Amino acid sequence: MALKLRKLNEQVIVLTGATSGIGLVTARMAAGRGAKLVLAARNEEALKKLTDEINSAGGEAMYIVADVGSEEDVTRIAIEAVNKFGNFDTWINNAGVSIYGKLEEVPDADSRQLFDTNFWGVVNGSVVAARNLRLFGGAIINIGSTLSDRAIPIQGMYCASKHAVKGFTDALRMELEADSAPISVTLVKPSAIDTPYKDHAKNFLGVQPENPPPVYSPETVAETILHCAENPVRDVFVGAGGKAFSLMGKFAPRTTDMIMEATMIEMQKSDKPENGRSMESLYYSPDGSLTERGGYEGHVAESSLYTKASLHPITTGAAVALGIGGLAYLLLGREGRKVNRLQ
Repeated sequence: MALKLRKLNEQVIVLTGATSGIGLVTARMAAGRGAKLVLAARNEEALKKLTDEINSAGGEAMYIVADVGSEEDVTRIAIEAVNKFGNFDTWINNAGVSIYGKLEEVPDADSRQLFDTNFWGVVNGSVVAARNLRLFGGAIINIGSTLSDRAIPIQGMYCASKHAVKGFTDALRMELEADSAPISVTLVKPSAIDTPYKDHAKNFLGVQPENPPPVYSPETVAETILHCAENPVRDVFVGAGGKAFSLMGKFAPRTTDMIMEATMIEMQKSDKPENGRSMESLYYSPDGSLTERGGYEGHVAESSLYTKASLHPITTGAAVALGIGGLAYLLLGREGRKVNRLQ
């Protein structure tokens, strides 16, 4: 069976991590474009609010309370989706969480819990989705990270989990292609995104964490995800900043190490003391609110010309040029500001 992806208004989409940040924006955007939605997350209050919102606006959505680290829960998502809609067309593995702190300071239990969500959640979702999509075809979209390509300090275990997601996704794609399965397998690699991500992470820094620039809007990622639901894409960076980090790590790894050591640790720390709020979304989801943005105080890029160009082959040359420009900005701009501070 030849691979052919349907238009969004003809699709049933399964989306994990649907009630916050990238997942929430993607859910609302997909519903606005006519897709039927199967929403999964751990917090039932938030899921019910979102489902009611979509259905009240004329869309069609259902929800399942699930922990993606549980194979049983993920299997139930698929069963409920098939029972409700007959099948699904796209499965988006978006759920994720982070830990801020030096690797030596993070308890093993916390690291294992992070892997249960970030890595095993992707494995569970991808395997269940592949079994269902083999017959009629569709797309599996895994949300990796710029950090799938290049690790940074202070979020070491998160980086490790996203490296693992990349390796798994690449292997799954090859195996499905070797079987001639009509399934597109995509890895989306966002740069730093203005979402509640840092507020939901477990934090050992002693101060509130911060996103290192450049920072992009969650809409840039949602647009990319939905493009990949309709068009087979192998992998894609969201934001030239992410591509720049990858190129730096590939072509100048030791120089990149030294730049990261000198700048990236402090760039992930704000000057705000811990505010006493629980940051335990690693284990449970106490927040029933539907929050898209994280309140980043610096500039947030609302679009990415690089990503738009990279998704269209005719403008690949422009994408490369923009990536190189982003690399120059990071290298020269950051180092220039560093020098100015020392003068």
